[in-house]
Amino acid sequence: MFPEVDDRFENFPDSGFQTYHQHIENITHFMTTDPNLSFINTNILITGGLGFIGSALAHRLVNLQANVTLVDSLIPQYGGNLFNIATIKERVKVNITDVRDPYAMAYLIQGQDYLFNLAGQTSHLDSMKDPQTDLAINASAQLSILEACRLHNPSIKVIFASTRQLYGKPDYLPVDEAHPIRPVDVNGINKLAGEWYHLLYNNVYHIRACALRLTNTYGPGMRVKDARQTFLGIWIRNLIEGKPILVYGDGTQLRDFNYVDDAVDALLLAAVSPQADGEVFNLGSQESINLKDLAAMMVAQYPGGHYEMVPFPDDLKAIDIGDYYSDYTKAQQVLGWSPQISLKEGIQRSLDYYAKHHTHYW
Repeated sequence: MFPEVDDRFENFPDSGFQTYHQHIENITHFMTTDPNLSFINTNILITGGLGFIGSALAHRLVNLQANVTLVDSLIPQYGGNLFNIATIKERVKVNITDVRDPYAMAYLIQGQDYLFNLAGQTSHLDSMKDPQTDLAINASAQLSILEACRLHNPSIKVIFASTRQLYGKPDYLPVDEAHPIRPVDVNGINKLAGEWYHLLYNNVYHIRACALRLTNTYGPGMRVKDARQTFLGIWIRNLIEGKPILVYGDGTQLRDFNYVDDAVDALLLAAVSPQADGEVFNLGSQESINLKDLAAMMVAQYPGGHYEMVPFPDDLKAIDIGDYYSDYTKAQQVLGWSPQISLKEGIQRSLDYYAKHHTHYW
C-alpha cells in the first residue's frame, strides 16, 4: 500500500526547474504524510489495543518504530486477547484499563502524539439487551476521553473507529457519506454520538480528530467465539469445527468486507493526513457479495464444509438493514486509500490462521 521512500522522490523535477526551497518543502511534505516515516519515535495510544483491529495496528506501528501503548479492559465479551500480541509483547506497553475510567484515561493520554480510539461495544444485539452499557462505552466514555485530550494533551491527533451501522437501511447503493443517518439499533445511535463528539471537539476545541466508518472488517485476530464482533468469525469457526455455516433468510443480502490490513492502512493514512481533520470517511470494497454466495465461496475454500439456509431469528430480523455496501470515493481521493486484499484471499488467510491457532480463540 505504501510506496518506498525512494519511489516517492525519484520523480522530482530537475533542480533547474525547481527552487531549492520548493524541493525541501516537497520532501518535508512527503516525510510527514508517509506512514513509513511519520511514526518513527512517536508515542501512540491504542484503546482496544488487545482486540482484533487494535492489535493488527500495533503490529504495524512497532514495525514503523513507534512507541506503542495498548489499553484494553480484557472484559471477556469484547474480544481482547493477549495472544494477538504474542510476537510483539516485548515491544509494546500494555495497560489493563477500562476506557470508562476517566482518571486512568486522563493519565494515559498525556504525552501521546496519536490516539487510535478503537475500543467499543460492537454487538448490535447486546446493545439492545443492555443499552446502558453500550451508552457508557460508546458515548459517555468517548466524551471523557476527549475531555482528557482537551485538558491534558490538546495537540494529540485522534482517529476514531466508527461504523457503517449508523446509516441504517440504505436509500441507495453504494452508500456515501452524504447518505441520511438512521441507526436501527442502540449501538448505531451511541456510535454516532461518539463520532460526533470527536467532530465537535475538532471544530470547537481544535483537538484534531477524524472518524472512519468501518464496514465488515475481518481477518486473523477477530473474535470467533460468537457473532458479537462479526458473523464471519462464527462462520469460520463452524467451518473448521465441521459444523454448518448458517445463512439467515434467503441469503440475498449484499455486503462488503475489508481485510484487517486494509483497515490498518486507512487508519494510518487518516492519522498523518491534515486533510482528514474534522472529516468522516467510509471504508469499503470494490467487491460486494450476497451472503449465500459468500458461504458457498468459503465452503469451496475449506474442503468438507457446508452451509444451511435457516429462518431469520426475530431479534436479528428486527434490526437487519438489508443490502449494504459503501462508496469509499472520499477516502480514496482525500487519503489515497483503497483496499488491496481481495475477499477470496482474505478469507483464505483467515481460515489458515484459525486452523493453526484456534486453541487461542475458541
